Amino acid sequence: MAQVPSKDPLHGVTLETILRKLVNKYGWPGLAKRININCFKSDPSINSSLKFLRKTPWARKEVEDLYVNSRFWTRDE
Repeated sequence: MAQVPSKDPLHGVTLETILRKLVNKYGWPGLAKRININCFKSDPSINSSLKFLRKTPWARKEVEDLYVNSRFWTRDE
């Protein structure tokens, strides 16, 4: 039986991958403008941001929503 591919754009994508792609596209200042989180504004790093996002569901949701809305998940990247 063939498996049906997931329609969830976040399926199989780690939070670290999401964050790295957003930082590459927008930079830390651009990311801080789009999502008002101190870890993006004050001495930002991937590790500190991941630590915060893993403990803060509302912030993680905002990051995931920005990722989906930025269309990284489409096949024609």
